[in-house]
Amino acid sequence: MLRVGLTGGLSSGKSTAARRFAELGAHVLYADEIARGLMQPGEPVYEQIIQRFGPQVLADGGQLDRAKLARIAFGQSRIEELNAIVHPATIARQAELASEIAARDPNAVVMVESALVFETRHGGQEGWRRRFDRIILVRSPEAAKIDRFIARVSDGTPLDPETRRELEADARQRMAEQLDDDWKAQRSDYVLLNDGTVDHLIAQVDQLWPELQQGARDAAANHATGVQS
Repeated sequence: MLRVGLTGGLSSGKSTAARRFAELGAHVLYADEIARGLMQPGEPVYEQIIQRFGPQVLADGGQLDRAKLARIAFGQSRIEELNAIVHPATIARQAELASEIAARDPNAVVMVESALVFETRHGGQEGWRRRFDRIILVRSPEAAKIDRFIARVSDGTPLDPETRRELEADARQRMAEQLDDDWKAQRSDYVLLNDGTVDHLIAQVDQLWPELQQGARDAAANHATGVQS
């Protein structure tokens, strides 16, 4: 098994890259989806969030209001507090799923799509080095990331100038909480540039895929040799 971290800043295009990797045969684990499942009522993560942030983050019916929780976490500089609750449980679940996949397919490329591969402090200052065999960074110009974020949040609804300014400020605040792309690029094994068309990004994914497959086969062979000896 080859463990791959696929990361990128806000609206960088990492989800588009992840979908293409999945089409090619990668086993993609989406960190946000895993975290969402752990934040459901009855889960320990859910209970810890309520204890720390109070009932104000609940929606009708007892579900977490994720949008409101995000506004509080980012707006009150409490994102580290939230991450300290969510990240360890999410990473543990990722490891469980990866092990299950490897048991079925020793040559698997298991890819974790996450905006916070480097930012996650669980496991030490550079815990990501132990969690992943390869790191892929998707990077994009800042203006493009902001435009994509606004388009996703508005979901096609026309925006008045004030609302657009508020969403742009929200995007910039979220990006400020993430590490600089240049810093990430220096620590990544591969960098995909999403500065053109979607087809351009997908072509880079297609070009990289055979190398990841070979890495997975090599890892499986090395593991088998180690077991036999």
